[in-house]
Amino acid sequence: MGGNYKIAVIPGDGIGPEIVGQTLRVLDQIGVTYGHHFKYEEMLAGGCAIDATGEPLPVETVAGCQKCDAVLLGAVGGDKWDDLPGPKRPEMALLGLRGQLGLYANLRPALLYKQLRDACPLKPEIIGERIDLLVVRELTGGIYFGPKGRRDTAAKGQEAFDTEVYSEAEVERIARMAFEIARGRQRRVTNVDKANVLESSRLWRAVVTRVAADYPEVALNHMYVDNAAMQLVRDPKQFDVIVTTNMFGDILSDEASMITGSIGMLPSASLGQGNFGLYEPVHGSAPDLAGQDRANPIATILSAAMMLRYSFGLTQEAEAIESAVERVLEAGYRTGDIMSPGQTLVGTEKMGQLICEYIAKGA
Repeated sequence: MGGNYKIAVIPGDGIGPEIVGQTLRVLDQIGVTYGHHFKYEEMLAGGCAIDATGEPLPVETVAGCQKCDAVLLGAVGGDKWDDLPGPKRPEMALLGLRGQLGLYANLRPALLYKQLRDACPLKPEIIGERIDLLVVRELTGGIYFGPKGRRDTAAKGQEAFDTEVYSEAEVERIARMAFEIARGRQRRVTNVDKANVLESSRLWRAVVTRVAADYPEVALNHMYVDNAAMQLVRDPKQFDVIVTTNMFGDILSDEASMITGSIGMLPSASLGQGNFGLYEPVHGSAPDLAGQDRANPIATILSAAMMLRYSFGLTQEAEAIESAVERVLEAGYRTGDIMSPGQTLVGTEKMGQLICEYIAKGA
C-alpha cells in the first residue's frame, strides 16, 4: 500500500529550478514504481523571493513549509543580489528556514563512487578502496546565529563583531544524533573543535565527551579544526562520522565535497525533532550555468533519496535512487563537472531521464 506525501518545493535561484525539476521527475518515477503519491507545493525563497516580495524569506513560505511533510530546496543567491545588506541577502532565507523550522542538525555525506575515482583530486594510494564519511553539523547555533553587529570606535574607526555562542543543550542534542548515526555505520565519531583557543569549543568538547559515555560501543576521538582540514586531504579514510559546530561544519563539508570528485555530487539533510526535514544539495546556485542544461542534478536527486529515508521511512525507495545513480555512472554517463576521457557527456535533463529509466528497470 503506497503512501501520500506533501512536499514543499523551493526551486530558488540560478540552476535551482533545473535541478529541482529533474529531482521531482525522479520522485514521480519512484511514485509510479512503488505506488506512492507525492504532492508538491512550490514556494519562494532567496533572490527570486526578494524580486517578488522584497524579502528573502516570505512569512508565507515558512507557514507553507510547516504544513508539509518535508522541504526540497534547490539553491539560493547569485551576483544579482550581492550588493544587498546582510539581513536582506538571499542566503538569509537558509538561516531563516533552519531557525524557524527547528532544523538543528545538518547531515552531509561524502561518498566517493568507484566510477568517479578519476575525478577525485587525491592520489589513488590516498583514496584506497573507499571513502565514505558523514559530517554532522550543528545548524542553528554558533557564530552564524550569535550576537553580531558594527560599532564606531574613536581610535580604530568602525569595527564589526560576530559572536560564537553554544549552550550545553544545543551541543548535547547534536552529539547524540552523531553517536546514534555512528551506531549504524563504522562506530567511530571524530569531534572537531578549537578547544585550545575558544571557550565555546571547550564547553563543546566537554559535552561531547560526556555524551560519549552513553555510547561505549562507539569510539570517540577529538581533533582541532585546522588539523581536521589537513587530515581530510591527507587520509580521509580515517573518518566515519564527524560532528562539529555550525561554521566549522560549513567549511569542512565543502572541503569533503571535493573528495567525491565534484561538489555537484553532495546531498544534505537538515533535521530537527521528529521526521520533518529540509533537503538540499551542498552546492550553490551557479548562475553562470543557469538555463544551459549543464548543471549536475545528482546532488539534489540524492538529497531526495535522503528525504525518502529520513522523513518518510522509505528505505527501499531511497536505495533505488542511489542504485540508479550508481548504475548511470557505471554506464559511463557524466555531466560536465565529473566528465573524464572516454565517458559520455549529458546535460541536466538527460541525466534526470537516465536515472528515472534505471529506477524503472530496477523494479
